[in-house]
Amino acid sequence: MADKKDLMIPPQGGVIKELVARLKLIARLMADRRVSPWLKLIPIGALIYLVSPIDLIMGIPGVDALDDTAVLWLGSYLFIEFCPQDVVSEHIKALSAKTSTANDSDIIEAESVEVKDVKK
Repeated sequence: MADKKDLMIPPQGGVIKELVARLKLIARLMADRRVSPWLKLIPIGALIYLVSPIDLIMGIPGVDALDDTAVLWLGSYLFIEFCPQDVVSEHIKALSAKTSTANDSDIIEAESVEVKDVKK
């Protein structure tokens, strides 16, 4: 039978943390000179579509925001996919090194002793 620890899902960052990491990656790739200027037009075009009054789906309340979301997601996905993979992996490693959790050298082992306050 499997151990209970084997059945547990490892902790993950969550939606907001992943979104922030993706935005940081895109910002770093936009600033990198090794990425083609033509590729940098993809996220810029997605942002222009977001603020433009023209939508693919118009007039249906609630649904008309879905095309904006889809274009932003597709733009960010295609931009990262079309960028050189060695550059992308370099930036991912740099970002993960900045956001890594405490390692063994940051942990201090100690013992504690309870001190009782004696009132006279």
